[in-house]
Amino acid sequence: MDLAARLAAAKQHAEPQGEGLGKHRLDDEPLEESAPTTGSVPAPVTTDPVRGAAPRPSVSTSADLDPLARLKERAADQLFERIGSRLNDPRLGEEQLHELVRTELNAVVEAEQTPLTSDERHRLIDAVRDDVLGLGPLQPLLDDPTTTEIMVNGPDAVYVEHDGKLRRANARFSSEEHLRQIIERIVSRVGRRVDESSPLVDARLEDGSRVNAIIPPLAFGGSALTIRKFARNPYRVDDLVRFGTLTPELADLVHACVEARLNIIVSGGTGTGKTTLLNVLSAFIPGDERIITIEDALELQLQQEHVVRLEARPPNIEGRGEITIRDLVRNSLRMRPDRIVVGEVRGGETLDMLQAMNTGHDGSLSTVHANSPRDAVSRLETLVLMAGMDLPLRAVREQIAAAVDVIVQLSRLRDGTRRVTAVTEVQGMEGQTVTLQDVFVFDYAAGTDPGGRFLGRPRPTGVRPKFTERLEEMGIHLPPVIFGADPRMVVS
Repeated sequence: MDLAARLAAAKQHAEPQGEGLGKHRLDDEPLEESAPTTGSVPAPVTTDPVRGAAPRPSVSTSADLDPLARLKERAADQLFERIGSRLNDPRLGEEQLHELVRTELNAVVEAEQTPLTSDERHRLIDAVRDDVLGLGPLQPLLDDPTTTEIMVNGPDAVYVEHDGKLRRANARFSSEEHLRQIIERIVSRVGRRVDESSPLVDARLEDGSRVNAIIPPLAFGGSALTIRKFARNPYRVDDLVRFGTLTPELADLVHACVEARLNIIVSGGTGTGKTTLLNVLSAFIPGDERIITIEDALELQLQQEHVVRLEARPPNIEGRGEITIRDLVRNSLRMRPDRIVVGEVRGGETLDMLQAMNTGHDGSLSTVHANSPRDAVSRLETLVLMAGMDLPLRAVREQIAAAVDVIVQLSRLRDGTRRVTAVTEVQGMEGQTVTLQDVFVFDYAAGTDPGGRFLGRPRPTGVRPKFTERLEEMGIHLPPVIFGADPRMVVS
């Protein structure tokens, strides 16, 4: 959607957000349902310039809007008139366009000569600008650094997550059409589409935040939008240690594993922080190695210079042109990678990734949805079978045992925190079973504090993993106390 359409959309959906700007909705009520007074003439019906279909009254009555809401509607109209001729000027960059909108919007508000407090004025300007250039009522939530997730269950139901806790937000959309326009604005920026023929879509925001949208007829109660927000500055290992996700000892261990080119699978349920941890692990890759990242929607934020980022592509409107994760994994093997980082394996690409790990591409990283290390192995087995190859189960398990070195398990505890609850070594095969050995496990026995927060932390099991031999060969030395050895028994 171009900016002209966005400005037109702002005219149609001018509703104040937050306190001080009114709380009335601009509902798209059918004309025949209103109760006109004697002799009144129905308002003329216009066509929505953005969607080109749904008719709506062109003029709102005084019963629909309070004075500040009407002021916002007028400001959007006048802003469109003032800068309409400059919307498509190719000489204007994004920052210049934002500055132009701010300047003209200030002039519009000044010309209105409506008495406003300083707070009301700033709120009005921000609300109109968000509707024109941002994501409307969601923009303040996205700008809040404490927001981790936004869930829209329809125009009137917006929920937000802070510190692992959900609450209902005050933000809302003026109508289903307004919500649909915001969804279309998001997905069009990354070359995706959402309509009745393709009613669900995965996309991303400019900062890498993950977006999922699903619209009617699949979403029965109205369009649903979910935004998994990423930090503007990617988290580093020190941040995860401060949050309690990792301990310093565990951070040293995973750092050594990445540097020693062990193949690592990050396992966890939805919302446990797998992508965040994968980002942190990827930061340990030496800067002189060539890294290929493969994702459904670009989310990883690697800081190295020599990185090639690949993104899958959905089919076009004719059902053609789809490029899957599996296609990209196969292609990456021809790109001379030192490391392959797959954002998440969820299908037949798992077989190609395991084969790559077994054929010289050591140090690869990926994530998988599973609730325990043992479940992760079973999940990998199932995903390999989805590749359509008629492989015996023992052969699949041998592939997994030979390819994967370490499984890092993440869990979201009931106190809302995300913790590493296990670091498990894949030791090989014993009969028909892939053998696993826990190196670190979370100490649930430590209980909780008065606020309900878990006091436990990942603790070593006392078992020295076999991969320490690999670390020694690579010249990486970890003190035995990391694995729980008694420091009094350690000979320096």
